[in-house]
Amino acid sequence: MSFKKDLRLLVKPYYLINIFLSISYILSKRTPIICNYIFAQGDCELDGRETEILFFLLFVIMIRTRKTGSVTMINYLTSSFVYTKVTNLLLWLYADVRMGILFAFIFILCGLILPEPTYQGPENIIYLRGANGLQEELRDTKVVWLIAFYTAWNPACVTFAPVFAELSAEYALENFKFGKVDVGRYPDAAIKYHVSDASTSKQLPTLILFKNGKEVERRPYADHRGKLVKFLFSLDNVKAAFDLNNIYNDCKNNPIKRKEKKSLKAE
Repeated sequence: MSFKKDLRLLVKPYYLINIFLSISYILSKRTPIICNYIFAQGDCELDGRETEILFFLLFVIMIRTRKTGSVTMINYLTSSFVYTKVTNLLLWLYADVRMGILFAFIFILCGLILPEPTYQGPENIIYLRGANGLQEELRDTKVVWLIAFYTAWNPACVTFAPVFAELSAEYALENFKFGKVDVGRYPDAAIKYHVSDASTSKQLPTLILFKNGKEVERRPYADHRGKLVKFLFSLDNVKAAFDLNNIYNDCKNNPIKRKEKKSLKAE
């Protein structure tokens, strides 16, 4: 996503309200009129304990957003909302239990009525049913496949979903297809293609490129010592790692002929 697209997304209620909740305590404590009314104190400054909590929050957000592969402003915000709101809840409880309970009620209510906006743009993705579904598609060796192995609950997979959708809309052809396999739902695919679907897995998402029905490239991959090489799933990184521009041009210049299509249907 471009910066302009991120700015357009920020005006949606989900982001505006969550940003407000994320800064509610600091805003209340540092605004004299609000501070004097809520906290009944003339010195509207953060004390030592509050400062320590906020610094710890900043450290946690930096670590967690890097692990989830956040690469845009919206990704960073989305990844950090849970931590910032929990921190605000602790700060409100620390200041006044009644205000903490009120904040918790608003926190839960917003989570119920304001779900995170999902990607609404174009996509050209085929959702495959496990290892057997993928193997069936790979029988046609004339088609190049880029497959995303993911789970619905993994934050990095959620972050990558709109990126993969944009790539599919831009590059998909009749002989260059984009597919997704939910390894949480179809663990047989995870076993067959050596993708860990554990809650602590660093292999989610995993992208594998298939040519002639065989794997030729994947990210992330293991080095000669068996250690996973970290990969940041941004739009440009995926294009470069899998050489999508050249694959697209090759497939476009060598389309499947009609006779081949008929013979495939006959099979």
